[in-house]
Amino acid sequence: MRLSRYSNFFVLKKIVLKKGKEASILRFHPWVFSGAIAEKPVALRDGDVVEVYDTRDQYLATGHFQNGSIMVRICSFEKANLKQNFWNRKIQKAYSLRQSLHLEQYQTNCYRLIHGEGDGLPGLIIDIYSTTAVIQCHSIGMYYEREKIAKALRQVFGEQINSIYDKSATALPTDFGKTVQNDYLLGARKDEIVLEYGHQFAVNWISGQKTGFFLDQRENRKLLSSYAKGRKVLNAFCYSGGFSIYALKAKAELVHSVDISQKAIDLTEENVKLNQPFTGNHQSFTSDVMAFIKDSTENYDLMIVDPPAFAKSLKKRHKAVQGYKRLNSLALQKIARDGILFTFSCSQVVDEKLFYNTIVAAAIEAKRKVRVLHRLTQPADHPVSLFHPEGSYLKGLVLFVE
Repeated sequence: MRLSRYSNFFVLKKIVLKKGKEASILRFHPWVFSGAIAEKPVALRDGDVVEVYDTRDQYLATGHFQNGSIMVRICSFEKANLKQNFWNRKIQKAYSLRQSLHLEQYQTNCYRLIHGEGDGLPGLIIDIYSTTAVIQCHSIGMYYEREKIAKALRQVFGEQINSIYDKSATALPTDFGKTVQNDYLLGARKDEIVLEYGHQFAVNWISGQKTGFFLDQRENRKLLSSYAKGRKVLNAFCYSGGFSIYALKAKAELVHSVDISQKAIDLTEENVKLNQPFTGNHQSFTSDVMAFIKDSTENYDLMIVDPPAFAKSLKKRHKAVQGYKRLNSLALQKIARDGILFTFSCSQVVDEKLFYNTIVAAAIEAKRKVRVLHRLTQPADHPVSLFHPEGSYLKGLVLFVE
């Protein structure tokens, strides 16, 4: 008898790989692609917990099945029953790692607790905003585990967490996502004022992008502070104004925040008010970024170009690269002499080398002499498994432009 997927017990179904296709799993890569599978049960359903075997009937891994290019996302390379204790251990391990970063010493109470494959839990993101945890499931199997995940959070955090919000609907496969609703698994807090290196930010996980705030730019925002004093700053694709706030508090002379979304601009204005006083002038603009930069007559000597992902699949990579090139070429043409450009890509399919080469092409087109001051990435609470380089999604360069 097969028990419900909502039970604490599972009759695990078996997937067998084609000969030789076990090599990537033996190297601890957490994905099994559809083309690697030789045999799978007819009655297998999206979200089922499965065990993966090689052609010699040797156990390889346990994970969640889902129809698609990636058919199994591996949660364990050892025999495991994904009962409550499994999730308690995983959440505790992730929490201990974040505690070792001592973020509280730096007036920071918002961070990423679970970063998918980087924490051995593909398809799961958990962000902490002071006393609230926001869960975002990117796979159906992980979505079915959300109650256990919430219990594990309560077990590990105790009274430190009083709200848990599940924001998975738009992150799940489209057809399945339409059948679920974002909702609270604990409490009902709707927003939070959080601290990041002492800077205050209003976070609304219900209406905000991602889980409410771009936590992955924390260390890069801090770095910006060391360059901002006395400069005229353009924060393009500003979202809620993270880089703008750091620049203003670091005594930038002028900061302009630009985003095509009025909701983003409203968030920016709210965060500017939260962090007053500061000596520099700030102004927000609801505008297409490319058009704004092209038409601007301001002599910006510090620019941040942090667009949303231009490509979420390999099919769109070439178009994305062309978009990054056009955007950065324009920024490099317009920035003042001896200016500083912070430029980023969060497209996973555009790797570090391709992004670098794209910026080189943009600099050639702009006919500017450019030196690299820093290579940037995501912070330590967004860890990358050594065996899953795809997890290193955020790329950035700090450029000195003559």
